Amino acid sequence: MTSEKPKKITDTMSEEQLDARHAEKMRRKKESRDKIVATKTREKGLLIVHTGKGKGKSTAAFGLVFRAIGHGFKIGIVQFVKGAWGTGERDVLEKFSDQVTIKAMGEGFTWETQDRQRDIAAATQAWEEAKRMIADPDLNMVLLDELNIVLRYGYIDLDEVVEVLKNKPEMKHVIVTGRNAKDEVIEIADLVTEMTQIKHPFRDGVKAQVGIEF
Repeated sequence: MTSEKPKKITDTMSEEQLDARHAEKMRRKKESRDKIVATKTREKGLLIVHTGKGKGKSTAAFGLVFRAIGHGFKIGIVQFVKGAWGTGERDVLEKFSDQVTIKAMGEGFTWETQDRQRDIAAATQAWEEAKRMIADPDLNMVLLDELNIVLRYGYIDLDEVVEVLKNKPEMKHVIVTGRNAKDEVIEIADLVTEMTQIKHPFRDGVKAQVGIEF
């Protein structure tokens, strides 16, 4: 003998009652959210970190860049690893050269160069450019793409990087990308997002796709 499941209150309500119930619920939710938003009065430049094994770290960062362009920001970008690649975002950003300065200074992944000293030299040069951009009062946002990678391999001094990021101009946004972000960088960041990989076509033999990976 099977017992019937007890009916929910909403099962016996008319469409009009459901609509009224929903409207009241949303009214209370908006009232609560408005109170929370009203307490958020500070403005500051954010240190943002995108890390994790999942795809989308640089993609999301460039999304912020494109959004900032729409607001008239001036932006500096240093690519620590992907300089050897041709990418769609770089081609698009060249059309906004009055707002965006992009320096693709990496030579590819470490297994491509197979030369530690060459990688260190490239990372050091890129970091010098990054420091210049962070200090530049004309730039509203700086993207340090794959900085976490060169920190992971110890190509530039972590303590110096943390000191520069911690003391960046107050109203400047700085975005750092790359997997395996250092704890010291995460600690001083305002916003940290970890991309989690659930599935990736590369594991099924699918090569990097134009317009998706680059």
